[in-house]
Amino acid sequence: MANTDIHYVRSHMVAPEAPPRSVHGMAHWLRTNLFSSPLNSMLTIFGLLLVAWFLPPVIQWLFINAVWTGENRAVCSTIAQGGIQPDGWSGACWAFVNAKLGQFIYGRYPIDQRWRVDVTALLFVILLVPLLIPRIKHKVFNAILFFCVFPVVAFFLLVGGWFGLPYVETPLWGGLLVTLVLSFVGITMSLPLGILLALGRRSHLPVIKALSVIFIETIRGVPLVTVLFMASVMLPLFLPPGITFDKLLRALIGVALFASAYMAETIRGGLQAIPRGQYEGADALGLSYWQKMGLIILPQALKLVIPGIVNSFISLFKDTSLVYIIGMFDLLGIVRQNFADSNWASPQTPATGLVFAGFVFWIFCFSMSRYSIFVERRLDTGHKR
Repeated sequence: MANTDIHYVRSHMVAPEAPPRSVHGMAHWLRTNLFSSPLNSMLTIFGLLLVAWFLPPVIQWLFINAVWTGENRAVCSTIAQGGIQPDGWSGACWAFVNAKLGQFIYGRYPIDQRWRVDVTALLFVILLVPLLIPRIKHKVFNAILFFCVFPVVAFFLLVGGWFGLPYVETPLWGGLLVTLVLSFVGITMSLPLGILLALGRRSHLPVIKALSVIFIETIRGVPLVTVLFMASVMLPLFLPPGITFDKLLRALIGVALFASAYMAETIRGGLQAIPRGQYEGADALGLSYWQKMGLIILPQALKLVIPGIVNSFISLFKDTSLVYIIGMFDLLGIVRQNFADSNWASPQTPATGLVFAGFVFWIFCFSMSRYSIFVERRLDTGHKR
């Protein structure tokens, strides 16, 4: 009797079964992240109680009892929607923000010329967005337009005096316009200057290294207020008679130099984290110093210090509010200046204005933070975080 092998061949795959309830779903997430241990459970319960105690009054002040429209401070009195409330319990005075929104954005820029600021902002967004989206091509051409052409166009648009545009002096600038100009120029200039200073501090040339160290340690040893004060008040004393610089230009230079010193130390940390074998490999290939740095070392170093770079950018964006000390009115400064308007003086006006300014700062800073996380994940090479 011959042996016959019987083979069973599956004609179709078995449908996958759902995982057990204990390892997926909301209950699993809560048990894993919030109630994984007695200590975590206590902290979760305490946090929920804190939110329940803090959040309802905040929502009531911000939205429920808030006053959204009005023409003067009478609408922002302590009379809320629910009747007469104790002093300090009435809602936010968003009518004040609504009435002063133009000043908060443009400062004292002439109303009939504010379209120039709008066009500049539109060009900024149109050129910036393609740079931030990796899938869009022609990055080099776009970068040239953004970093080289756009600043020139923005200067002619905002300042005027050419091509039939009326001249608008910088003391009339203010609000979010000044904040964005200072932060954009500071961020744009601090990164390349910081790279040069970091390379200079690691240079084997004694003069270059000494100058870089002196600059970095001097700038880092004084607060930004001192740098702005010296750029605004002391610098004209060292210039020849009759020669002066615009106050905004002096603030731009001071902010850029101050930020570049901190940026240099951040980048130097990334350079020191690169293994020596990378330097030796580049030398073995016969690359020059600038080829080695530009093609091998700096791309790796900058990727390592992305959190530090973005942290410096965020700090710089918030530090622009210090120009108030030299008589310039950025977003926070113009908000504080309008507190003195007797037409809107009320107990709720200052808090509402500061909440508005803080929210605008948070939007920009949070956006930079989230984009940096996106860049980190995209450039991640598989190392565990």
